[in-house]
Amino acid sequence: MDEEKRITLRLPADLHEWLAAQARSARRSLNSEIVYRLEVERDAAVADAESP
Repeated sequence: MDEEKRITLRLPADLHEWLAAQARSARRSLNSEIVYRLEVERDAAVADAESP
C-alpha cells in the first residue's frame, strides 16, 4: 500500500463478533482481516470483469 486512508466504520454487533473471531483464527488484527477480505473480493471482481 502506497498510501493509507482512515475511515470510521459502523458494523452490526454480530458481524463485528464474527469478523473478530475470523481474525483471531487467522492470527490477524481485525483491521487486517477486513482489508484482506476486501482485497480478495476486489481481486475476484477484477478477474470476473476480465474474463470473457
